Amino acid sequence: MAESRVKEEALQIIGLCQVLPRLVVFDLDYTLWPFYCECRSKREMPSLYPHAEGILYALKEKGIDMAIASRSPTPDIAKTFLDKLGIKSMFVAQEIFSSWSHKTEHFQRIHRRTGVPFNSMLFFDDEDRNIESVSKMGATSILVGNGLNIGALRQGLTKFSQNSASSGNTKRN
Repeated sequence: MAESRVKEEALQIIGLCQVLPRLVVFDLDYTLWPFYCECRSKREMPSLYPHAEGILYALKEKGIDMAIASRSPTPDIAKTFLDKLGIKSMFVAQEIFSSWSHKTEHFQRIHRRTGVPFNSMLFFDDEDRNIESVSKMGATSILVGNGLNIGALRQGLTKFSQNSASSGNTKRN
C-alpha cells in the first residue's frame, strides 16, 4: 500500500471511533522500523515499516498527540534516524534510553511531560513484557508482530474504545 492510501485508510478508521486516545505511544525497534538501532550506523538511511508513515501522518492530521518509548541502548542513533526520516518533530515526548523497567519508567516520564493519564494512552510495542507492564499501568497496549500496520491500528483503537467504555471515559469530540 502506498503511503497516501495507508493514510486515507487510517483516517477512515480513526473517523469511525467514538473515543480516541489523547496520546499514542510507539516503541521504535521492530515497531516503527524493522531493525535494532544498535546494529546500525548513524550514516545509514533508515526506513519505516510500510504502513508506519501513513499512520503517523493520519494521527497527526486528526490532532492526536504521539510519543516514543524506546529502551534502545543507542539513543543517539535512534534520534538521528528520526531526524533523517523527517518525523522527529511529530512526537511530543521522546523517551529513548536503556532500562530494565520494561518501559514503566518511560511511561512515568511521558505522563509527567504531557499530563496525559495512562488510561488515555494507546501503546504499540513488539515485546510481550513491555505490553504486560504498561497495561498494568492502565494504558491500552497492543503487541505488533511485524511492525505497525493498519490491522494493529484498528485493533488498538477498538481495544482503546472498549477499555474506555468499561472505565467510563467520555466521548472525545
